[in-house]
Amino acid sequence: MFKMFAVAAVITAAGLSNVHAAEKPTIVLVHGAFADASSWNGVITRLEKDGYPVLAVANPLRSVTSDGDYVRKAVAGLKTDVVLVGHSYGGAVINEAAAHSANVKSLVFVAAFAPDVGETALALSGKFPGSTLAPTLAEPVLLDGGIKDLYIKQGEFHDQFAADVSKAEGKLMAATQRPITDKALGEASTSASWKNIPSWFVYGDADKNIPPAALAWMAERAGSKETVVVKGASHVVMVSHPDKVAKVIEDAASNK
Repeated sequence: MFKMFAVAAVITAAGLSNVHAAEKPTIVLVHGAFADASSWNGVITRLEKDGYPVLAVANPLRSVTSDGDYVRKAVAGLKTDVVLVGHSYGGAVINEAAAHSANVKSLVFVAAFAPDVGETALALSGKFPGSTLAPTLAEPVLLDGGIKDLYIKQGEFHDQFAADVSKAEGKLMAATQRPITDKALGEASTSASWKNIPSWFVYGDADKNIPPAALAWMAERAGSKETVVVKGASHVVMVSHPDKVAKVIEDAASNK
């Protein structure tokens, strides 16, 4: 009898565990320009350890509307609530994707743009002084229709983009960076999902791509439920401080 009770208790506990796991929203991570989905590796490790299902999308980096539609379709295939997280230009993408995604319950902007309708990433990065990105860009790759693919010069990548990671890691990131089109950076957003969906912000105060003043201004405008500023962190705060970024994402997941 005792053995039967013990087995039943284990089954019940397992069932409750599965129920609780199923209640957790899926965390969908969207990288930005000059990065790839592996930039979320440290964050993913922490989120999965805490029981969250995670999907890191390969952002095409072609245009705000097409990238937003791509992410929207990925989100539509999920049967759970979703916390949509964007880094850098990925913020503009999640802002677009969430507009017609009923299962997106929270937005997290990680050193990211949060545009209003009609605003561009390019204009927002220049709204306040401090960005030093432009002089570090390599000769663009010319695509059809006069569109340009943009990269950061590998020799300047570490200092510009990821100054608070090791030089060895920065060198790898420079070699594997994915380009973004000039069209994407200059394309106006058609949605402002942060007006309707609760939003959280985290960024570093040593960001050289998007001025911290611009990030603070966007967070305040969005009525951010929590804004975490990481002292000394670069533009890739999710790589250098995955614990802090994961904590903000989990706060958004629990709507704290």
